[in-house]
Amino acid sequence: MAKEKREKSTSELDLNQKNQLKRALLNSSEGRCLLIGVALAFVFTLWLGIKLLLSPEDSQVLIGMTATEIMFGRAAGIAFGYSMGLGYSTVIPICVIIETILVLIFYPLFVFSWRHLLVIKRLKNIFERIRKAAEARKDTVRRYGIAGLFVFVWFPFWMTGPVVGCVIGFMIGLRIWLNMTAVLSGTYVAIIGWAVFLRQFHDRVASYSSYATATIATMALLILLFIIIIVGHLLHRTLHENRNKN
Repeated sequence: MAKEKREKSTSELDLNQKNQLKRALLNSSEGRCLLIGVALAFVFTLWLGIKLLLSPEDSQVLIGMTATEIMFGRAAGIAFGYSMGLGYSTVIPICVIIETILVLIFYPLFVFSWRHLLVIKRLKNIFERIRKAAEARKDTVRRYGIAGLFVFVWFPFWMTGPVVGCVIGFMIGLRIWLNMTAVLSGTYVAIIGWAVFLRQFHDRVASYSSYATATIATMALLILLFIIIIVGHLLHRTLHENRNKN
């Protein structure tokens, strides 16, 4: 009898949680943000699928650039695109779309997880790392307000960028659309800046040598970026451990 009551109460709790999540998806700003992000991701994936049917070689380059940016960041994705022969007109829009999708999907999922409306086990560890990174930097960002959030998103250091930036905006109490505007504006400026810098670097090397050498030089720059990211991560972890000891 007691077991049946517990099972009934658990099922009622799950039902209430599902109803709350459904209302949040339809009525909250975070829910609408998530739906827009999912729709944009679907359209982008559909476009890649059409490109795969019409032009398999080009689509493989685009898929490779997409995967590189998601795993290693905007600078790596842009450098990969240039090394594969893509130009401004392709690299910049793709980077803008990918990072916009990441923000529009990860931000509401983090908020729903924070409010215990939706907990995805596979993303739990990722959200925990994002939360810790955001909490470690939110006081600095709060000191400078919107400008601080804009600059934070612009810098390509370890655990900076739009996803952590929008979480910081949430933690310091920014309204969602103000948060999205600051984060995405900083992201788009950063994408354009990296696109111009890496293009000039690539073209300058290519003007002195063959395309193969230019590709190698671009990959060398990628390796340098990875080293900077790793060193920044290790430095941040060391400082964080020393702070905890103190």
